[in-house]
Amino acid sequence: MRRFFLLLVFAALVAAGAVAFALLVPAGPHAETFVDISPGMSSMQIATLLRNQGIIRSRYVFIGLHEVKGGTLKAGEYRFDHPAPMKEVWDRIRRGDVYTVALTIPEGSNIFDIAAKVEAAGLGSRATFIAAAKQDGALVSDLDPTATSLEGYLFPDTYRFARHIDAQEMMAGMVKRFRQATQGIGLSTGYHQTVTLASLVEKETPIDAERSLVASVFVNRMEKNIPLMTDPSVIYAALLDGRYRGTIYQSDLQADSAYNTYRHAGLPPGPICSPGLKSLQAAMHPAQTDYLYFVAAGADPSGQSRFSATLEEHAKDVEAYRRAVRNAGPPQ
Repeated sequence: MRRFFLLLVFAALVAAGAVAFALLVPAGPHAETFVDISPGMSSMQIATLLRNQGIIRSRYVFIGLHEVKGGTLKAGEYRFDHPAPMKEVWDRIRRGDVYTVALTIPEGSNIFDIAAKVEAAGLGSRATFIAAAKQDGALVSDLDPTATSLEGYLFPDTYRFARHIDAQEMMAGMVKRFRQATQGIGLSTGYHQTVTLASLVEKETPIDAERSLVASVFVNRMEKNIPLMTDPSVIYAALLDGRYRGTIYQSDLQADSAYNTYRHAGLPPGPICSPGLKSLQAAMHPAQTDYLYFVAAGADPSGQSRFSATLEEHAKDVEAYRRAVRNAGPPQ
């Protein structure tokens, strides 16, 4: 009996040591390893997956830890790149510390720009994203019933997405951020006109102090039924037709597109990019001016736009702009 008792004690000590070793001594890979936990997996299935991929030493000890600690193990993709104690692994999965990829969308990006960034980040193909953005206007149908795409409503910001997210989920997150941002500045009606005008303003100047002035030029021209004649909308028309060649040609200015604001008065049919908050506020509250013309800051070496009320003044501004370009010399 004494030998049997000692044997039991020894076995218990060995078992306790094995549990402690599995629980406390770091385990796992030294190289980057991804573990994808699917929704609906049981705790035993999760433990088995972790054990099979070398993240933990024992699935039974992991289950015991989970039973003691409680909580819910969350689905998602997890990245492991160094050995860690089992509690650290369990805690990450309980918190839902899933692996995500950062995606930054600058102000003024259009769906083609965003799609290129999505592909560069490894979050999906450019073509798939563009196709989805063009077909998924339903996401903003309550804001803009006329929207035929999500152009303008994919809010510029930095997002963190899981690697296996699809285009619709990404766009839903961007539209949600748009709703939050516009609610914060009091935009609640007239989304179509406001976002379209803001997108033109966004493309025409990077200077916050000029945005409401640019908006006033467009508003004044529309009131007088003068075509807006804004190059960014011509470029967007060429992008939609797949014929943009990096610069504007005479054929682009003559193209019979509703986005060609040289040929058609008024705003284009919809936004041409995703405007930021400053441009949205400028479109909501244009400055009160008599300006009808401007030379955009982006093209002027002075770094500032030139505004004028008459064609004669505008001709002088254009000449001043050309002189500044000559004086600046070729780009370095």
